[in-house]
Amino acid sequence: MTASTVSTDVPGATDVPVMPADERTHRHVPPEGSHRHPQVDPLAALRTPQDPPWDVYLTGTVFLDVIFTGLDSAPVRGTESWARGMGSSPGGIANMATALARLGLRTSLAAAFGDDHYGDYCWDALAQGEGIDLSPSRTVPGWHSPVTVSMAYEGERTMVSHGHEPPPEEPSPDCPPRARAAVASLTPGVRAPWIAQAAARGTRVFADVGWDDTGAWDLAGLPDLAHCEAFLPNAEEAMRYTGATCPRAAAHALTEHVPLAVVTLGADGAYAVDRRTGESAEVPAIEVEALDPTGAGDVFVAGFVTGTLAGWPLADRLAFAGLTAALSVQEFGGSLAAPGWCEIATWWRKVQSVESQDPTALRRYAFLADLVPDAQPGSWPLRRAVPTIGFRRPTP
Repeated sequence: MTASTVSTDVPGATDVPVMPADERTHRHVPPEGSHRHPQVDPLAALRTPQDPPWDVYLTGTVFLDVIFTGLDSAPVRGTESWARGMGSSPGGIANMATALARLGLRTSLAAAFGDDHYGDYCWDALAQGEGIDLSPSRTVPGWHSPVTVSMAYEGERTMVSHGHEPPPEEPSPDCPPRARAAVASLTPGVRAPWIAQAAARGTRVFADVGWDDTGAWDLAGLPDLAHCEAFLPNAEEAMRYTGATCPRAAAHALTEHVPLAVVTLGADGAYAVDRRTGESAEVPAIEVEALDPTGAGDVFVAGFVTGTLAGWPLADRLAFAGLTAALSVQEFGGSLAAPGWCEIATWWRKVQSVESQDPTALRRYAFLADLVPDAQPGSWPLRRAVPTIGFRRPTP
């Protein structure tokens, strides 16, 4: 089979082959009660006995994601479409939590879980499969899990969701645990008290934002931005909030409101400006053949948070975030498509093995040489999205 290619977009660089589809690692689900132990602790050199118990804290809604792939086109009204692939996995805030945990960060999540089979599956997948701390989370009796059906085609996705608001006291993130960092999704016109509380305790808050359905696009409507260290909108969001005519100008304008602005540019990569140092950086995207883009933005944020907490240079953080997002879209689903260090190591070894590769094309990712594990790829199992929840275990 011919390998698909990824361009590093460095001037003079040749295309860099990535893992062909039939060589990518599809692993078995770990045994019940097992935890996945990352091969790399990116914060190992920084850890002290006085550290907070968690590297990252998150709160939000966990969905059960059902993903259909292999659609030739968007569904047409009045017709039936058949998908060639299907997967199920925890979604919503679980995308971010899983991506962080798989990169070796100690992750704590506060979320409400339904007491149905979907809720049980999501809880077990996150706690047992990924080692995510769910002690701030709660199971809500009589509340059914929110569900999203996602249809992936032509590199895009269409989603339909259903759910009900949990009781307001479930979960209660008013006293977030001590953590190095937190990731918050800002909602226009809504203040989340836990963000200010976390920031006051020294937690570094990274924020993204959803589409402003009100159409106001007013930064004053994001009051919690004042408590954030970094803001990571996409190009359209950044330009609408600042009135800038290009995303790079928008990033600079955002630093009047937040110390670090990171604007994702889609196929063009990402651009970042740090007001505190005066540094800016731009890294082009890695081109891949996307199977399912669900959760790629969450994986990007997770990669950037990891590099920031580890103290990497700004350009390295952008490159790492883009790489992890690119690897994620080559798998089904959101949360369980997030790469671990074994996938990152596999990619790094593969691109270096191409004899005709221009060394300039690899220079942007040379920082990986001191990070990737020495163990052979494939030695650490990662859960992947499964087509059906509730398979019976074989009788011993």
